[in-house]
Amino acid sequence: MLLIVRCAAFLPFVALAAGSPAPTSADEIPARVVKFLAYDEAIEMQKGDVRVVLCPQAGGRVLEFSLAGKQGLYLDEEKEAAWTPGAKGAAMTAGRLDYGPELVVTPHPQIWSGPWTAEIVGSYEVRLTSPRDEAAGMQVVRTFRLLSTEEGSAKLICEQTLRNIGAETREVCHWGRSFSPGGGICLIPLGDRPSRFPSKYAMYEDSAIINVRNVDEKICEREGFLEILAPPRKPKLGFDTYAGRLAYVMPGDLMLVKRWAADPNRVYNEAAGLTLSVWYPEGPRIELEPIGPREVLKAGEEATFAEEWQLFAFPFPKQGESVDLAKVRELLK
Repeated sequence: MLLIVRCAAFLPFVALAAGSPAPTSADEIPARVVKFLAYDEAIEMQKGDVRVVLCPQAGGRVLEFSLAGKQGLYLDEEKEAAWTPGAKGAAMTAGRLDYGPELVVTPHPQIWSGPWTAEIVGSYEVRLTSPRDEAAGMQVVRTFRLLSTEEGSAKLICEQTLRNIGAETREVCHWGRSFSPGGGICLIPLGDRPSRFPSKYAMYEDSAIINVRNVDEKICEREGFLEILAPPRKPKLGFDTYAGRLAYVMPGDLMLVKRWAADPNRVYNEAAGLTLSVWYPEGPRIELEPIGPREVLKAGEEATFAEEWQLFAFPFPKQGESVDLAKVRELLK
């Protein structure tokens, strides 16, 4: 059966089809509308110990991606609880997605934080559609699928389609911008291809200067990984690895894994040709940002890019210990 949600800025409308799927067991909850903080049209899905909550009312985001009650995303509950329809300056935390290139993309506030429409298209599949941002000439569709895995856990597929609704050709790229709790260790496999950067990463200095020769004691190379052990001297980092993987180990013994396609034969149109960026400031959150290749979209054309998220119970290293990279490598496959 089908559950359709329509969200408008001030007068939301919810249509619930008769006989919508009920939970099949205590730990299997098909997609359903729930109230979550200030959002009365959030959509919840659950498989096993993994729970997902989506937010069509403000920005088409993921509000919760958790394993056994442990949240893999950073959600500012106080600010999110203060959200009201049509309000400016929404908190926009947790599982954000966007498009770029970051430095030159046309601003698109309606897509970034406006009200989206939502449609439950399967027991564990939800489609969110942004408003048409006429000034930016773009519209975005996101499909979220919660899948079971052989490990007995679950993974979330986050698929984003960028659609050119304007008359001009536009060059865009996928840009993941999800927040996770700070204080963890970010692990980035370097892959088989050599980096263009002497440091194997780029650090964004002040005034948009991109430093590719930086040395930072908080960033080290070990066993084919770059490890970001804590907030570095400058928070924004960029990478040109084609491994298409990252892992983030959090205090509380939880690891978030992201997987995506990275193609050395494609053009990447961020300023430094990045396939991945990480923003790690001092404070409560880190931003993990897979980046897709350039898409040249003529009027009416669209392109789709997917991220795969998975959570694992994983020990955070005690003082003086290191992350077990062999185990991380196995889980990243």
